Amino acid sequence: MKRFLALGLAAFFAMTAVLTGCSSTPEKIRIGEVTRSLFYAPQYVALEKGFFKEEGLEVELSTIPGGDKVMSALLSGGIEVALVGSETSIYVSLQGAVDPVVNFAQLTQTDGTFLVSRNKMDDFTFDKLKGSVFLGQRKGGMPQMVGEYVLKKHKINPQGDLELIQNIEFKNIASSFASGTGAYVQLFEPEASRFEQEGIGHVVASFGTESGTVPYTVFMTKQSYLDSNATAIQKFTNAVYKGQQWVASHSAKETANVIGKYFEQIDPTILETAVQRYLGQGSYATDPILDEKEWNQLQDIMDSAGELKQRADYTKLVNTTFAIQSKEGK
Repeated sequence: MKRFLALGLAAFFAMTAVLTGCSSTPEKIRIGEVTRSLFYAPQYVALEKGFFKEEGLEVELSTIPGGDKVMSALLSGGIEVALVGSETSIYVSLQGAVDPVVNFAQLTQTDGTFLVSRNKMDDFTFDKLKGSVFLGQRKGGMPQMVGEYVLKKHKINPQGDLELIQNIEFKNIASSFASGTGAYVQLFEPEASRFEQEGIGHVVASFGTESGTVPYTVFMTKQSYLDSNATAIQKFTNAVYKGQQWVASHSAKETANVIGKYFEQIDPTILETAVQRYLGQGSYATDPILDEKEWNQLQDIMDSAGELKQRADYTKLVNTTFAIQSKEGK
């Protein structure tokens, strides 16, 4: 039943694309982002500055918590484009997907988490984690895999040298630490900056800086959609690139002001601090090109965490054509 439903949806969207191409009505693309995050600032800038509209696109953004749920929405036709970690496309491929999910535009190029200590440390070294209680991220997710990769890089066995907690839901990790769980925690912004401001914790290291460049968050779609909607995907990628260039050429305060409507519950000062932290460590990709070196680094991290059954072919799951053309202005 699900198979026939998926086929029906695919046929419907294909017909919609044809009809749209024959009218002046902007083509609609639905994006499903895995979470609402400051990490995705260039996307929000592209939306707020009208870069998608300039390209003749009507973009509808929804937040779908959980990489598995985002992939389900993409594969079933509920969305056309997913914004999620590249590892999800590898998982889908290894399950034998007939219609593979293809990465076409990179948004972030480092891990976005920080190591936060309950106690302030001016002389932090990673070996101080030994024997501590470390509140990590969900097993199998990219944040946790990067966390373990960095610990191993510093000669720390995540399963033996400390007490690693990874059974707490993503949305509850920050509140669990605030309520007293753990001596260290792995957090995204703006929680890291908020905890510093409130005296709950102190940033002592960046997992993004420690783990190097990786395709951490990428826009992806099904191969079938890519094949039948190449013009729309090119326009979409052009808008993403404009957003990336805008963020790269403006201050953290200017970016924070533009994206503020997406984070109304966050203090503007913390918003600016968090954006500056990501800018400072080069987390925001300045162009949408996902290169093979980054892809291989991602798989090295997955392999180190024991989450990669076999390596995925870069040429099958990554298409840089649209990103290259955007950067070259074609």
